[in-house]
Amino acid sequence: MNIDELKDKRIAVLLSGGVDSSVVVYEFARLGLQPDCFYIKIGPEEEEEWDCSSEEDLEMATAVARKYGCKLEVVDCHQEYWNQVTAYTMDKVKAGLTPNPDVMCNRLIKFGAFHEKRGHDYDLIATGHYAQKETSPSPSQGGVVSWLCTSPDPVKDQTDFLAQIYDWQLEKAIFPIGHYVKDEVRTIAEREHLVNAKRRDSQGICFLGKINYTDYIKRYVGEQQGDVLELETGKLIGKHNGHWFYTIGQRKGLGFGGGPWFIVKKDVAQNLLYVSHGYDPETAYKQDFPIHGFHSINGEMPGEQITFKIRHTPEFHEATLEKTGEGSFIVHSKDPIHGVAPGQFCVVYDAEHHRCYGSAEITI
Repeated sequence: MNIDELKDKRIAVLLSGGVDSSVVVYEFARLGLQPDCFYIKIGPEEEEEWDCSSEEDLEMATAVARKYGCKLEVVDCHQEYWNQVTAYTMDKVKAGLTPNPDVMCNRLIKFGAFHEKRGHDYDLIATGHYAQKETSPSPSQGGVVSWLCTSPDPVKDQTDFLAQIYDWQLEKAIFPIGHYVKDEVRTIAEREHLVNAKRRDSQGICFLGKINYTDYIKRYVGEQQGDVLELETGKLIGKHNGHWFYTIGQRKGLGFGGGPWFIVKKDVAQNLLYVSHGYDPETAYKQDFPIHGFHSINGEMPGEQITFKIRHTPEFHEATLEKTGEGSFIVHSKDPIHGVAPGQFCVVYDAEHHRCYGSAEITI
């Protein structure tokens, strides 16, 4: 970060209570800056029903803001989260698809609802995402465009979670720790004696702390018993409590006897799950699959040679992209991909997996 570029900017930091956003505050403080900090409140109100870590998060955020002499304000986006992100998630799971609430949380809440409530008063909104930003001339649009670029830490890189944000959201975003790997962030936090230096990373859904994803779905969609059938024979393997609790390619946590089993197909209308016995059956892999509704972050479209991800993993897959319509493509992967499921986001990068173009939904 360049102090000359930042000293006249109004900066808001989204401070979550985790170590990453806390080191963001330190990064500004070492430049002699005191940004305003904001804690976005989302959690459920029924604390007796839900195990939520928001109180501890807020305590951590308060301690970090105080350490660096920054103001901290709590911004309530509770209603927006449940009305927008939860509605998106439940509509998708009821349709038998595999949504990603974290992706939509970034677009609709962190860079959406927060901007409407407080972020519009600031020039920059800083987050603890592992991502980077670059600018370059745009031959197709004229002028200069901003690019969402990958972090040097392949395990922690979060560009896939940011691949649905809009160009104006990226323009205002700043990722002060995006050039670090996680171990470097931990080292800084420990050296600076941050209260959360050794705190574990959150593994839950964005903003929902320890809330289990299955419980989250059960609360809003409910349960409905259906049959589990072996794909090859049609034999009844067992019962399930709703196809929406399972994803294509899932192997763990199924609870069906005589495994290992893989979820390879769903019949949404009949509430049936089809499983295959044996390790990594051929039906669980796809090499060519369609995507639709491609969202370009900055208006630039990818070329034929790309890399992509369909889930949050360190690996990028090589592929060619065949255009079939406006915003529609077929991805021709170099290698077969396990667990390709409709509703997942396919995140598209350049051939060097450096620049992220955006993402589209898989529509098998």
